[in-house]
Amino acid sequence: MTWTQQLVWAASAALALWLAGFALALVATRNGAPRTGPATQEFGDAPEPPAVVSLLANHWRSVDHAAEATLLDLAHRGLVELRQSGDRAAHTTVHVPGAGGTGAAGAAEDLRPYERRVLARVAERAGTDGAPLGAVTFRGRERAAAWNRGLRQEVVAEARRLGLSRPRFGPGLNAVLMAGTLVPTALYAVAVLSTGRLLPAITVASLVIGPLTWLVAKATGERATEAGLDRAGHWAGVRAWLHAHEEFAKLPPAAVAVWDRYLSYGAALGVTTRINQLLDFGTGSRRRVWSAYGGTWREVRIRYPRLLPGFGAAPARLLQLAAAAATVAVGLWLFATLREPGWAVTTGPDAEHSLRRPGLLLSAGWVFIAVLAVLVAGKFRKWTPLAAFLALMPGNFASLRGWGADAFARPGLLPGETAVVALFGALALWYVVQLGLGRIAPRTLTGEVLRVETRRDGRAPLLLALDEGTADRTVAWALDGPAPTYYSTGSEVRLTVERGTRRIRTVQVLDVGSEHRLEPAGA
Repeated sequence: MTWTQQLVWAASAALALWLAGFALALVATRNGAPRTGPATQEFGDAPEPPAVVSLLANHWRSVDHAAEATLLDLAHRGLVELRQSGDRAAHTTVHVPGAGGTGAAGAAEDLRPYERRVLARVAERAGTDGAPLGAVTFRGRERAAAWNRGLRQEVVAEARRLGLSRPRFGPGLNAVLMAGTLVPTALYAVAVLSTGRLLPAITVASLVIGPLTWLVAKATGERATEAGLDRAGHWAGVRAWLHAHEEFAKLPPAAVAVWDRYLSYGAALGVTTRINQLLDFGTGSRRRVWSAYGGTWREVRIRYPRLLPGFGAAPARLLQLAAAAATVAVGLWLFATLREPGWAVTTGPDAEHSLRRPGLLLSAGWVFIAVLAVLVAGKFRKWTPLAAFLALMPGNFASLRGWGADAFARPGLLPGETAVVALFGALALWYVVQLGLGRIAPRTLTGEVLRVETRRDGRAPLLLALDEGTADRTVAWALDGPAPTYYSTGSEVRLTVERGTRRIRTVQVLDVGSEHRLEPAGA
C-alpha cells in the first residue's frame, strides 16, 4: 500500500470516527420529554412571559406565535389597545396610546428587548390613528426574516436568563467538534498534496470541512434544562385546561379585555386558533395586503398575471416570441401541404421496419417543427434532444395500428393540425399587437409598492404590485433585472409602464419609506 493510500484510509477512518462522535453528541444532548402536569388554570407564582412560554411549548425548536402572544400581553398591560368594530374579528384595529405611539414607547423603557421590538413595530404601523390588525404583517421577506431572527435571539436570551434553556452544544463540546473536523480535512489534503497537486488539495479540503462545519452549525440550537422541562410540563397542563374550553379557540383579539393574560398564554401555546390566523408577524398573504396609501386603510387584493402571453417581455423578446409562434403555424401548414402518400412505405414485408413508416414520418415532422420553434424562441436546453427523441416514440405505435397511414394519406391539414395552426397563428398576431402597443406613449403611475415577488428562481421578470390609492384591487407589473436594492415594499414610486405586456420601463423613487429598512438583529 502506498503512502498516499495509507493517508486516504486514515482520513476515511478519522471521518467515520468524527461522524460517530457527532451522532453520539446529538443523542446525548437531545431534549427530554416534559412530563405533562395536570390540567390547571394557574400560571404559577412567577410565570414566565408568554414569549418564553412559546419557546417551551415548541420544544425549544422555535418561537412560533411569540410575537402575537407578546402583542396580546402588551394589550393586557395597557400599552396597546385592540378595538373591534362590529362582529367581525378581522376588523379589529390596533392603537398605541400617545401621539404616533411615541408616548407609550417612551414610557415602556423597562420592557424586555423583544417586547420593545413588538411595541415598536405596532407603533410604526398604527401611527396616530391606529391600523388594522393585519397591517403589522411585513411585506418584504428580508425584513420579516431579519425581524423574526432578532426576536428569537431575544426570547432565547430571556429563557437562558431564567434558567430554562441552554445551548445544545456547550463551548467545550462545540470546540472539540470543530477541532475534530480538521483531522480528516488535513489528512485528505495531505494525501492529494503528496501527488504534487496543490489546487486539488485545497478543493478536497474545502469539500470535507465545509459540510462538517455546516453540520455543527445546523445542530446549534437550544436545549432544555431540568427547570425548563418542569415548567414545560406545567404549561402543557395549562394548555390542556384551555383546550377543554372549546369557545377559547374562537375568541377574537379584543377579548383580551375580558380574558386578561389567558389570551396571551393561549396564543403562545397555540390554542387561540382564530387569533393566530388574524395575527401574523411574518410576510403574510401575497394576495391580500393592507395599505394606507391614499389616506385610509384598505385591504388590497393582488392578482398576478402569470399566464399572460408576453408578460413583461421587452420589444426584442416579443419579436422573438412572435417568430417562434409563426414558425409553428407556418411550418405545420407547409408540412401538411407538401406531404404526399408516396413519401411513406405502407405495404410490403419491410413496412413495419422502415424509417418511412407513416406514423414515424408524421412524428418526425411535428417534432422537427417544435424543436425549430424552441430554437427560435431561445429556449433550447440540454434536455431538449432527449424530449424530442421521446416525442418520436408514439409514431411507432401509430404505424402499427394503421392510423398513421390513414392520416398521412389524407390531403391537407388534420383537425388537430388545424387547431394548432390557428392557435399559434393567433399567438404570433398577439405578440405583434403587443409590440405595436409598446410603441404607443407609455402610461405613468404613482403609488406605493405593496409587494415585490420573484419568479422561478430569477429566470423570469419580478412581479411588482402597486397601490395607486384608488381601488381595492390591483394587478402586478413585470420588472426586468435583478431584485431592487434601492427601493422595496412601502416605497412611493412613479412607474413608466407598457399597458399590453404590463412591463415596467422606468422606476423613479419618490419616497423610500420605512417598510424596507432592515433592522439590526438586536434592535
